[in-house]
Amino acid sequence: MEPVINHYLLVFDHARDELIDVVEFGTDVESATAAYSARERQHREDGHIDIVLVGSDSLETVKITHSTYFAGASKVDLRSLLRLDELTAHRS
Repeated sequence: MEPVINHYLLVFDHARDELIDVVEFGTDVESATAAYSARERQHREDGHIDIVLVGSDSLETVKITHSTYFAGASKVDLRSLLRLDELTAHRS
């Protein structure tokens, strides 16, 4: 049996460092592609917006494979480590 590939449209604003939209299309590749094209046209002049169309078995997998678009534990942990490193450096 072939794995089911669902389609997800991600819209990320680098200026705000924020994922501003996630749209799930299920297996409807035609609708996903049309929505991707429409968003690309909408944000053509916005150099700080990423439009990404991803095929995956689940949104949870997308959150792992495209983790830079999602705020979460890894981003928070990295920021915490950087602050800890700064505090340690000041004590030395």
